[in-house]
Amino acid sequence: MELTRAMESTVLHWGEMGSRWGVNRSIAQIHALLYLSTKPITADEITETLGIARSNVSTSLRELQSWNLVTLTHVMGDRRDHFEAKTDLWEVLLIIVDQRKKREIDPTVSTLRKCVLDAGGDGTPEDVKSRLNDMLQFGETLTTWYEQVSRLPTTTLVKLMHMGAKISRFVKG
Repeated sequence: MELTRAMESTVLHWGEMGSRWGVNRSIAQIHALLYLSTKPITADEITETLGIARSNVSTSLRELQSWNLVTLTHVMGDRRDHFEAKTDLWEVLLIIVDQRKKREIDPTVSTLRKCVLDAGGDGTPEDVKSRLNDMLQFGETLTTWYEQVSRLPTTTLVKLMHMGAKISRFVKG
């Protein structure tokens, strides 16, 4: 696959941003390459295009598939596996947020629930109990908000994003 200067810059930047977000650079670069590709491509094509070790490509593709950002597909007349990325950016955003919530927020809220219970009888000072409870309430509020927003149709989400701070006019207090 031949990359234009713009495509190469995007792939490199997406890899850089991925590493800042806690995602392996290769995974982010492969995701960007698949997103930009106008057709499904093979792991060998990814290896050749990005100059990444084949084993790294395979591992990265499995990770992207586990996040449901990339799917395996087949091309008529070619027995090799091909890969393609989801191209609806709103869907990609919601998938990433959902996966991060499951991997980061949910375990934190679960641990905080246990800590609040434990603090009830282990001699934890009252001000610390209060802070633990505040943390738990924050996590639960964030979770409830996410669950409500994630069920909204994409068109509604887009309208909310475009409204920005103007939405505060509809909120009392």
